[in-house]
Amino acid sequence: MAVLLIGEVTDGALSVDATAKAVSAVKSLGDVTVLCAGANASVAAAEAAKIDGVKAVLCAEDASLGHRLAEPTAALIVSLAGDYTHIAAPGTTDAKNVMPRVAALLDVMVISEVTGVVDADTFERPIYAGNAIQTVKSTDAKKVMTIRTAGFEAAGMGGSASVSNTAAAADPALSEWVADKVASSDRPELTSAGVVVSGGRGVGSEADFKLIEGLADKLSAAVGASRAAVDSGYAPNDWQVGQTGKVVAPDLYVAVGISGAIQHLAGMKDSKIIVAINKDEEAPIFQVADFGLVADLFDAVPELTSKL
Repeated sequence: MAVLLIGEVTDGALSVDATAKAVSAVKSLGDVTVLCAGANASVAAAEAAKIDGVKAVLCAEDASLGHRLAEPTAALIVSLAGDYTHIAAPGTTDAKNVMPRVAALLDVMVISEVTGVVDADTFERPIYAGNAIQTVKSTDAKKVMTIRTAGFEAAGMGGSASVSNTAAAADPALSEWVADKVASSDRPELTSAGVVVSGGRGVGSEADFKLIEGLADKLSAAVGASRAAVDSGYAPNDWQVGQTGKVVAPDLYVAVGISGAIQHLAGMKDSKIIVAINKDEEAPIFQVADFGLVADLFDAVPELTSKL
């Protein structure tokens, strides 16, 4: 058996954390080959070659792969699929766009958000907002899946895999890149941060969300938000944590003014330590918190920030 793992490449750089965790998830299935694709992917390919457990790296560089469009990327993966029994990717936004297309082109099912590998045909994944674990057994000749990386430790960086070039597939030209709007930040990336501070509807306004950002800056943390806070316009979409947002599992998760709806818990309950600050002592967030503070966040957060 052999595994083709899609490396997470953005603007020529490899997301080492996401890719290394995905390697840990799939290395028991066979020899792992990492595919790095983009307009400029050689640096990412060289970085992927250093990950322990990677046997080989394929580098595909082409202008059609440069703007993270799903169709040319899916066509490339399908063109390479013949040599592999398993095709996997970290469960990122890009993978959720690409992998279902790959599965459709191969006429197989897609197994999403894998959290456990039982054997070559059997996998575990959360359902019902993480309240149950479903065991999925597939008889497809090729298994196409995304990996929920939050539950896996990253592989080490002592490898020395071979790197070879591969040609891009013909571009289906079903979509085109128009423009990128990129928000820049000095804070850690949300899904790979060791510390996350999140705010909810209780923060009250976009202006008051500066309290959350101030605490995050003191902790060198990423900033997150509940869906209620995002929908209310307090925080941008890419900060959303939860079932319909990003799944995180940091060493420390601080939930401020978040009640703890089941959809939010699905995105953060695997955090190592959870701290909750909420003035409602009956808030569901306290049921999963390791430390809870029943207090008004407008008193507690400034005091905590000043003492830090």
